[in-house]
Amino acid sequence: MSGRVLVVDDDRDIRDLVAIKLESAGLDVETRPDGPQGLEAALDGTWAAIVLDVMMPGMSGIDVLRSLRDRGVQTPVILLTARGQEKDVEAGFAAGADDYVTKPFSPRALLARVTAALG
Repeated sequence: MSGRVLVVDDDRDIRDLVAIKLESAGLDVETRPDGPQGLEAALDGTWAAIVLDVMMPGMSGIDVLRSLRDRGVQTPVILLTARGQEKDVEAGFAAGADDYVTKPFSPRALLARVTAALG
């Protein structure tokens, strides 16, 4: 498998875990620690997929996603979040998410979802 994936999460341990799992599958992974840096990277790069935390300092993942979609960026986005209530899931999809994964999560299942998003 190949492709560039951007992982944006303010939790270093989760960022590293996701990056290691995706890299083990042959993906090229870059990470960012917050919403503003994630948005900048998402707009400046060509990504096969983006894994995006929802609750981050500076700018929420939902706001990052809305900004991307408002600018015409159609890169598949998988939201990764501790917010698992039905209203949160609905808000994520309404903002333009392609998938929604709740924490705690299975790294193998997340990899499967990223693989599916890559087509």
